[in-house]
Amino acid sequence: MTNKIEAHVRMEEKYEGLSLRFGDNPQLKKDVLEAIEYAKEKTGKRPMVFENISKDHPEREAIYIEFNDDVQRDAGDFFEIVLHRLNVLCEQDD
Repeated sequence: MTNKIEAHVRMEEKYEGLSLRFGDNPQLKKDVLEAIEYAKEKTGKRPMVFENISKDHPEREAIYIEFNDDVQRDAGDFFEIVLHRLNVLCEQDD
């Protein structure tokens, strides 16, 4: 069981995504979901949020947040709120 959250951001034209991998730690999953709800309340934004749950590889469990058609790159504020709330540093994927 992992005790930390690993974050990665990916940006492409009109797309921004943030993955938050927490492994098989139910408390971290709860923390991530609460941070997402908090960011929704603060920003009024409603990104796509989905889970990657793997019974075969629980260490890979993660939640993904995606903004499509994000021409103005407004997702950055949302991601910053989530990451700050979780006290997590993020790496940008190439």
